Amino acid sequence: MTDAPEATADRPEAVAAPAAVPDAGGATGAVGVEEAAGPVPLLEPREGIPPVVADAEALAEIVARFAAGTGPVAIDAERASGYRYGQRAYLVQLRREGAGSTLIDPVGCPDLSSLGEALADTEWVLHAATQDLPCLAELGMRPTSLFDTELAGRIAGFPRVGLGPMVEGVLGFILEKGHSAVDWSTRPLPDPWLRYAALDVEVLVDLRDALEQELADQGKLEWARQEFAAIVAAGPPAPRVDPWRRTSGVHKVRRRRQLAAVRELWQTRDRVARERDISPGRILSDAAIVAAALAMPVNLPALQALPGFGPRVHRRALEQWFAALDAARAVPEAQLPPPSAPHEGPPPPRSWAEKDPVAAARLTAARAAVGALAESLNLPQENLVSPDLVRRVCWTTPGDGGAEAVGAALRGLGARAWQVELAAPVLARAFVEARTAARAPGAGS
Repeated sequence: MTDAPEATADRPEAVAAPAAVPDAGGATGAVGVEEAAGPVPLLEPREGIPPVVADAEALAEIVARFAAGTGPVAIDAERASGYRYGQRAYLVQLRREGAGSTLIDPVGCPDLSSLGEALADTEWVLHAATQDLPCLAELGMRPTSLFDTELAGRIAGFPRVGLGPMVEGVLGFILEKGHSAVDWSTRPLPDPWLRYAALDVEVLVDLRDALEQELADQGKLEWARQEFAAIVAAGPPAPRVDPWRRTSGVHKVRRRRQLAAVRELWQTRDRVARERDISPGRILSDAAIVAAALAMPVNLPALQALPGFGPRVHRRALEQWFAALDAARAVPEAQLPPPSAPHEGPPPPRSWAEKDPVAAARLTAARAAVGALAESLNLPQENLVSPDLVRRVCWTTPGDGGAEAVGAALRGLGARAWQVELAAPVLARAFVEARTAARAPGAGS
């Protein structure tokens, strides 16, 4: 955390979160923070660091306390990404008016469904909700309504939407983010980490209120509400097809036999990582997988000479990786993975000019039109209409269908009502322009 500023007459110590915070326009709260003083570091939770809840009895008390609270509940979760296998939560933080803050250890309390039920009719406030909702669902916690402060910031047009920049830019407080990438599976958790975790939910509801007003002032609040509702309604993500294809650097691998080596090494690494509950990257790096697949070493010394397989790698592990390469060498030709992942939907845009020149013209015009509209609305283009959705509409929608046909296609692909209302007319006009240009004398010659 950052050092506390010097004490002043109207800011006695400026180390604890204040009872009231500046509004979005910079008005000061009860602690009398002067605008000229600049952002104020939040160094200590208002009630101090809450004790960590790690057993059923303490959890029951927290459930009762939060059920009796009022207003939205701020929720955050800490994972051990980069250290442990998977994305499970290792700490859950909550704060609610009338209930204060709490820190819950999911290792000691792996079932939080009673807390989820107690908060079933309460709006949840999260930052980047889609990151935390899966691990909260594993614990039995699912919202029925939410407010995502990161997504709200995007829709409102903020250039930086991390929690720290948002709290500083909107509320005028500094959140120290130095512990965001630590190993949260560590036990016991050090006090500085717990302080950091508690502060992450300290002013989250205040940030929510300020952003709600900002969105209302911009005429975008209904857009945000539809986006939040879509997050709540979304089911768990479908399993990835060929997840091994996400290996960093796999684009360098061209031959199918080498792709089979990437697949075998990736799957072996994933199995070992799951069994040992260690992040796969700590077992074997993506760079090492790609290097081995490209080289296809024929013996252990040749494998050991490659980056990532040096003398520090235990012989048993080295034999394990070599066995994966041998398995790739034994795959029948007909069962080798194809050069690219099978997918549904339109082909890669680079091939459109050859496959369907009119669709290619539609895509070029649509991208420019959506980009201009997003800029005029001070909105990220991907939040207005995702690039994938634009591609799909351009590939499948006839160019003479008009705004109604384009809107129907957008709705069928999951676009929200506000996106359809804004984007359909613009895309329809772009399609007409593309068709006209394609029919012009000399076009395509």
